[in-house]
Amino acid sequence: QVQLVESGGGSVQAGGSLRLSCAASGYTPNSYYMAWFRQAPGKEREGVAYIDSDGGTSYADYVKARFTISHDNAGNTLYLQMNSLKPEDTAMYYCAAQIGGTMTYEWRLKAYKYNYWGQGTQVIVSS
Repeated sequence: QVQLVESGGGSVQAGGSLRLSCAASGYTPNSYYMAWFRQAPGKEREGVAYIDSDGGTSYADYVKARFTISHDNAGNTLYLQMNSLKPEDTAMYYCAAQIGGTMTYEWRLKAYKYNYWGQGTQVIVSS
């Protein structure tokens, strides 16, 4: 059973930084696809950043050059370094994973391609 547990959320002023973590367990990380999504109140869940077991990454345009996704060598912990935060980054942030299978470039930030989700961690950015 794959389990994902996020941490690291909090409140920060605009321009500040936060680092989110996602502890993953219950799978053998030979081939996986992982991503961060976020959902603000009244809005749809949207993709933020993606990484796979080969080290490939993708970013949504609205976070490029500000956010960085990474994982530890064992593939057990996913990170999202968020810099230059803006009030519009306020949302619940979710870690998601898909183990095995295929993932095309177009699917990387599509929520429906991921079978495993964490409970989320709240990020609040004040102006």
